[in-house]
Amino acid sequence: MDALQIARHNILSPLGFDERQLQQALDGMLSRSIDLAELYFEITRAESWQLEDGIVTEGCHNIDQGVAARAVSAEKTGFAYSDEILPRALQQAGQAAKAIAKLGGKGRSLKVTAKPPDRVLYSAQDPIGSFPPEQKVELLRSLDAEARHADPRVKQVIASLTASHRVMLVAASDGTFTADTRPLVRLHVNVVVEQGIRRETGASGGGGRFDYAWFLEADRVTSFAREAVRQALLNLEAEEAPAGTMTVVLGPGWPGILLHEAIGHGLEGDFNRKGTSAFSGRIGERVASPLCTIVDDGTLTERRGSLNVDDEGTPTQCTTLIENGILSAYLQDKQNAKLMGTRSTGNGRRESYHHRPMPRMTNTYMLAGPHEPAEITASVEHGLYAANFGGGQVDITSGKFVFSASEAYLIEKGKVTHPVKGATLIGNGPDVLTRVSMVGNDWQLDPGVGTCGKEGQQVPVGVGQPTLRIDGLTVGGTKAS
Repeated sequence: MDALQIARHNILSPLGFDERQLQQALDGMLSRSIDLAELYFEITRAESWQLEDGIVTEGCHNIDQGVAARAVSAEKTGFAYSDEILPRALQQAGQAAKAIAKLGGKGRSLKVTAKPPDRVLYSAQDPIGSFPPEQKVELLRSLDAEARHADPRVKQVIASLTASHRVMLVAASDGTFTADTRPLVRLHVNVVVEQGIRRETGASGGGGRFDYAWFLEADRVTSFAREAVRQALLNLEAEEAPAGTMTVVLGPGWPGILLHEAIGHGLEGDFNRKGTSAFSGRIGERVASPLCTIVDDGTLTERRGSLNVDDEGTPTQCTTLIENGILSAYLQDKQNAKLMGTRSTGNGRRESYHHRPMPRMTNTYMLAGPHEPAEITASVEHGLYAANFGGGQVDITSGKFVFSASEAYLIEKGKVTHPVKGATLIGNGPDVLTRVSMVGNDWQLDPGVGTCGKEGQQVPVGVGQPTLRIDGLTVGGTKAS
């Protein structure tokens, strides 16, 4: 069965609903003052397993389902939801949303037309059933064993395994009637090592929109365990990071989280419509080095941030945000696109039926450039090489950001030398793009671990980039002067 058939079977059939009843429900939400009426249905199964020092400390499974009604009137949104997928609850949620959004608008309704997604980026199968419980626990135990085998200084291992399967269906007064089935899995390991009185940590993992069997391929369990141990042992050797303004080289893949936070959020349509982004009103202007081309691509096969359709039923796409340094587009959902006189880019996303959709990123990354990675590091007389990032924060209005590097090294006379810890990168999103002087040809995506927060909503995302050289970036360090 395709996604629409699965959604009909699991959501509409138990209600005794078809397109005619959906049309009636949407028409009941409309009035002359409503631009868009929408119904969003969802059933999500999720599980999580955790192993701590060889003992299973968590084994949870839950099912969440409900329906959300949204009525949009110009800039105003009425939103209501119910944890019950019942005709009565559906009617009450729809009337509540209509009552909230009662000003402005035009109130035009189109006939809903069934349309499965144009493409299939991932399997519709539920990953939770791909392994029996015993095999899931054994997967975590093998991760624990690999980490402890890697080095005798490993004193603690915490491994976790999570999966979810979401069936969603959306119908709207603009004629939208489509569905999606979304698998998602993730494996994570955190280790603690000790040497004398010093303790350090390291972490690794990955995931995406597939089933648990992916973790058994290509020796991934071993590589995740060894990578976590490698990072922890590296931190045992690390010196305190220096501070000052210097050249910074960012490694490929996960360091793209800096672009996601410092630049990506500022390119979301709602911030730009309200004039609160540092990029507001700058379409067509140079905002970055000519070496920089940045895209948001929700169409990558089996990636964590990918979707067949967004949470408004719009097919995802690859949107070029910055092309050769020129700002070319913002990320849009239906409401912001209409208010800004453009079209949705397939970036209307929500955490669940409890939340209204808004413009959000999917997989955001910088394209490859002309330089060899070794050429980039060799060009730096003195600087910092940041291979991995931990936490960070950004102010959307000003673009100012602070990021902590979880794995970093000194660059001395063109060579990567000693590992350092406690390094933070401090800067301004729009400004940092203008300081990119070299872009590598080693483009990578992250391993499938990203989660993005906005207005209290969490959604899975992807990031990526090649090796980058950034000139004159402020580094905060812990080394005494």
